[in-house]
Amino acid sequence: MTYEFLQQYWWFLISLLGALLVFLMFVQGANSMIFALGKNEAERRLVVNSTGRKWEFTFTTLVTFGGAYFASFPLFYSTSFGGAYWLWMAILLSFVLQAVSYEFQNKIGNVLGAKTFQAFLVFNGIVGPLLLGGAVATFFEGSNFVVEKNNLITEGLTPVISHWANGSAGLDALLNPWVLVLGIAVVFLTQTLGLLYIINNVDDETITVRARKTAMGCVAGFLVFFLAYLAHLLVKDGFAADANGTIVMEPYKYFNNLIALWPVAVILLVGVVLYLLGMGKTLFSKTFCKGIWPAGIGVVLVVMSLLMLAGYNDTAYYPSTADLQSSLTLANSCSSETTLTAMFYVSLLIPFVLAYIAYAWYAIDKKKLTADDIKNDHAY
Repeated sequence: MTYEFLQQYWWFLISLLGALLVFLMFVQGANSMIFALGKNEAERRLVVNSTGRKWEFTFTTLVTFGGAYFASFPLFYSTSFGGAYWLWMAILLSFVLQAVSYEFQNKIGNVLGAKTFQAFLVFNGIVGPLLLGGAVATFFEGSNFVVEKNNLITEGLTPVISHWANGSAGLDALLNPWVLVLGIAVVFLTQTLGLLYIINNVDDETITVRARKTAMGCVAGFLVFFLAYLAHLLVKDGFAADANGTIVMEPYKYFNNLIALWPVAVILLVGVVLYLLGMGKTLFSKTFCKGIWPAGIGVVLVVMSLLMLAGYNDTAYYPSTADLQSSLTLANSCSSETTLTAMFYVSLLIPFVLAYIAYAWYAIDKKKLTADDIKNDHAY
């Protein structure tokens, strides 16, 4: 195992974790439509308890994603999480509101009322995917930071290696319209996945009919915004690293990556087809309810391929718009070879963890949720 192989390996795992996180955000997508799917308290509780069985999977994956970044690419972690902290704090706040809302909306003594906490779930369902999608867009659009590795020597025990070039702490990314375009696309994407999950998981004909009707608009919104961003990505200049590690602007960089990394292009194409297959069968069949699986696998493949395009083929996966040479690549931002090697062996346990998750998922969802299932003290 060479150092370069380990860098590529860990970027693949980061890409996979990021893709799984986007898939699991069907929880946020469904929560954003609580009031559209549930017209009375009983129906809304069905939706909330359906997603409530899975919200911890999403939150745990988010934490794991951050932890994997910290261990394998610590300079990105310190630059993004330390510099763009208002952006990440807003994301974390929305997830904290989600956790609180599940636990307290129907507890005795809740003076705010169940609808208030359900509104918090809607807030998380929209703001969480929007900001996370925007954060991913900065991998292609760039962020306003500066990295000064010489501070390791000059500043002694408390070096500040990277800092934001303005006082916005990451919120300036939202001023880039293309960041918002991808963020909005992710909101619509999570909503489509959320509706597919509700159709698959809730045994209520009224809610299912509403979900199928609502899904058409969400799919249309997703395709408009995602295809617009994909077209923009393939024609824009990208951030490339030459043989000496110098960052240069390369015309059509991400299109060139797609051609050079043809297996990634195949993965992207297969993912798109699977997503459209899952959505199409659900929309045009009144009885098909398993669309979450082909569509979900498709989403994982698409997101994973986009993240691989951002990091592979000598590409700066976290470009700097303030100082081009501060841009982060796999080579200049990773942990030591010893650390990556040790973590490689630890990562061999991942298939066993995934097997446990699959078993737990099956045990939880082996039958659809009904109104009778929420008539107990353990229901949200």
